[in-house]
Amino acid sequence: MLTLCTRSLPSVVLQEVRVRVDRPCRLMVTAKLDPTGIQGRWLARETSTPGADQPVVDGSMLWEVNGALSSCGAAYVTRFDGGEGVERRREEHDALAPLATSYRLDARPGLTYVLQQFSSLVPSQAHHEPHRQATRLVGMAARRGFQKLRDENRRAWEEIWKGRIKLVGAGPRWQALADAAFYYLHASAHASSLFSTSMFGLAFWPNYHYYRGHVMWDIEAFTFPTLLLTAPEAAYALLEYRAQRLRAAERNAALHGYRGLQFPWASGPRHGEEVIRLSAPHLVFEQHVSLSVARAFAHYVHATGDDDYLREKAWPVLEGVANWLVSRAVKSERGYEIKEVIGIAEQTDPVDNNAYVNMAASMVLREAAGFARRLNRPDAQRWDAIAECLYLPVDAARGFIRNHDRYSPEEQGPAAATPEALAGIFPIGYAVDPKLERATIDFYLGRAGDYVGRPMLSALLGVYAARVGDRTASLRWFERGYADFVEDPFSETNEFSLKRFPDKPRVGPFMANLGGFLMSCLYGLTGLVLSAAEPAEWCTRPVVLPEGWGAIEVDRVFVRGRPAHLLARHGENRASLTID
Repeated sequence: MLTLCTRSLPSVVLQEVRVRVDRPCRLMVTAKLDPTGIQGRWLARETSTPGADQPVVDGSMLWEVNGALSSCGAAYVTRFDGGEGVERRREEHDALAPLATSYRLDARPGLTYVLQQFSSLVPSQAHHEPHRQATRLVGMAARRGFQKLRDENRRAWEEIWKGRIKLVGAGPRWQALADAAFYYLHASAHASSLFSTSMFGLAFWPNYHYYRGHVMWDIEAFTFPTLLLTAPEAAYALLEYRAQRLRAAERNAALHGYRGLQFPWASGPRHGEEVIRLSAPHLVFEQHVSLSVARAFAHYVHATGDDDYLREKAWPVLEGVANWLVSRAVKSERGYEIKEVIGIAEQTDPVDNNAYVNMAASMVLREAAGFARRLNRPDAQRWDAIAECLYLPVDAARGFIRNHDRYSPEEQGPAAATPEALAGIFPIGYAVDPKLERATIDFYLGRAGDYVGRPMLSALLGVYAARVGDRTASLRWFERGYADFVEDPFSETNEFSLKRFPDKPRVGPFMANLGGFLMSCLYGLTGLVLSAAEPAEWCTRPVVLPEGWGAIEVDRVFVRGRPAHLLARHGENRASLTID
């Protein structure tokens, strides 16, 4: 059996079943559209086509989910190759039965019987009569034909795989891990998507926890960066989800007493409003998602060089988040402070001056100021001044960046071991002097044993070891921080390490972890930093790779609208980014 979702007609699923028999028998093969197990109710079920003497599809349906939040339209067409004497039957009369088409025949050995099913699924957010639109689209698919659609899909994936991240010298196991992550990432994002993607991509885990397709910071922080260079049209779609929901972010900021744009921690796809569970009220202080969103828009402009996009899409987001930061920051004798926040460690009590939040806020304000000058807009000087004076908590005795104001080196537990300050260095790119960076990396890697195995930042630990030149530790941290999360036989990346937390639910593919690993390879280890500078200046650091890895190479990334080749050899002063 072959099943595939087409890249060229993204609402269409193809399935082909081939049957052979070893003795003469009566054979029945059935194709279905069956909502059994999906909570909701039928709104429509049709096996005829309005206005047509003969139906153009085998059937269509309209299904409404519980609570009437949305509906989904579906339609299907079947083709059967079985020679002569085939009896075809559809379930015509039961208004609540699954849509089904059956083929019966006297089968003989030595022949192959082929059932092909074309199905289209259209959500109500994409069309007000989704079952009608599904009928149109599946009819188009059937006309185009199974093999042509399959060929188009193969060609689309051949193009995507030109962006494969090759880990030269790392061995087949590491390459397989990178390839699986690359596949799951690109299979879960598409240029035609209206709803970004979720932290588990296309996977659905109904009995795991409260996530139901919510869009969170995982996407812009970990999923977006690789797609930006390997599949920029898919990256565009992720940002378009945010761009179309700015009113919700504006209302959210106002409800919190701020100006500008405050994107919700858990964005409901329908309206873009906050939908985080009520059982964790402290999560209203986890607001750093807005910084990830703004940074993603800035990086899209850097990568594409699209001035129209800057004016029409990116600028409203960057200006809005910058204005939110201005209203959020508090001026004090220490400079500007951001108080009462929850950072990546998700402490139950808010903290002041979380290092990651303040470092990311500073970078976003600088990006906004740079674009303001480019567009001859006001506020650049004010934003730069706040960015320059945002307070960063540094331990005076030991000379490292503390995670937040009340952070103590003696504090124990996973939250204390979370390397939030390191995330401000990479991937955020906040620059500190080499001595402070080294002390901060040494301190948090020294505590990472209490953190590794948890989601989000574990996949980045190998980058920090490489930044201080420790190739052995870099490989070890990638092993513990990423490889230990991956489950055979399909190399799915779980939310938690299987070795460290064997009792945790096995759910994947978890986009933040696999996206973090790909981002580590594509950006962190190569020293690639997107900016307004010429692309030749984007490779910023000497290349240090994990032990045994000789190079990282990508045959095609997209830079300023053109294909480019990325090569980072271990030991070289800089990686090379060559535009074709």
